[in-house]
Amino acid sequence: MLSDASLLLRLSVDHPNFTHGSGARNDTFLAHRRKESMSLPIFMFAGGAVGNIIAIVVLTVSRQERKSSAFYTLVCGLAVTDLLGTCLASPITIANYMDGKLLQTRKLCEFHSFLLLFFGLTGLSIICAMAAERYAAICCPYLYGRWGVDRRSARTFLTCVYAANVLFCCLPVMGAVRSKVQPSRTWCFIDLRTSEPLAAAYSVLYGAVSVVLIVGTTALNVAVCGALLLMRRRSVTRLGSGRSSSVRDRWKSLSSAAETQVMAVLVMTSVVVLACSAPLVVRVFANRLMLEDDPAADLAAIRIASVNPILDPWIYILLRRSLFRRILALSRRCRTRGRLTKRRRLFYPEHMKDSSHVFSQLMLASVMVSPTDADTLSQ
Repeated sequence: MLSDASLLLRLSVDHPNFTHGSGARNDTFLAHRRKESMSLPIFMFAGGAVGNIIAIVVLTVSRQERKSSAFYTLVCGLAVTDLLGTCLASPITIANYMDGKLLQTRKLCEFHSFLLLFFGLTGLSIICAMAAERYAAICCPYLYGRWGVDRRSARTFLTCVYAANVLFCCLPVMGAVRSKVQPSRTWCFIDLRTSEPLAAAYSVLYGAVSVVLIVGTTALNVAVCGALLLMRRRSVTRLGSGRSSSVRDRWKSLSSAAETQVMAVLVMTSVVVLACSAPLVVRVFANRLMLEDDPAADLAAIRIASVNPILDPWIYILLRRSLFRRILALSRRCRTRGRLTKRRRLFYPEHMKDSSHVFSQLMLASVMVSPTDADTLSQ
């Protein structure tokens, strides 16, 4: 589906009289295109709202998640942030599809720009905090316990993140940086190509902060995964040499289903958030450094960023602890069945060729009975 901006560009090139002809015809055509494209923001709004509500309910009801303190407090904060962003920004977009002149109102355009700036930066900040919390818990457990990182600490951090990002993203609303309707006429954002020094510095600073959060999150996740792998390697080496079992106990506690599930949630959420946020950050710098406009690329970047609140909650829902344990149990059961089948084929390959004979079935059953089971049956 072509965006409104790319469609207008093509029509203006192929048919010069399109933009200079009948104004009523142009308005009618654009209104028809908006109605056809309105299904996409409606679908994204419904998916983001329903998914985040379900995720918040799942995280609140589950006892284990509530006992997981700081990390799952940050996860709940991210879910609430995604829900607020969806419920505040999407209705404005949908209303603008119905009335194409809605975002031409200066105050509403500045508010829409603030929402996109704020919730994009806040999501990256919370993800970085989640990665930092896991790094401190696994790589620096002594300092983690000494600092007393708990649910209260996570809530305090969320409050500080909200306050700092509100102050930073309010500059367009206060008039320090100009916001404008983008060429597609479906969203507002700061003017990325302005020559004003303050506005140019703000856009570069916004992009730089986003890059720092993305790089920091990636580095922390890599460090945590590397620490876990190194710990496992040392544990195996010490167990092979018959040394202390304290390392084995430590690795067992770190490699439990709970720890694996937490890391899975963190890695998957980080991948989704970074993949959705990176295109918009790239377009911020591209508009400052490149000479040619690319409205279609800007529109694609903001749409990719809007997909993030839709995907995030399903990570919490699908990777919740109870389901994760069932998946691990199922994988262990499958591996056990695979070993048993391999043993059968190794010791009695001729019976495996024709397992329909009663004698073959009895022989296979007798092989799989352990000595204790045999004594029990004989009694």
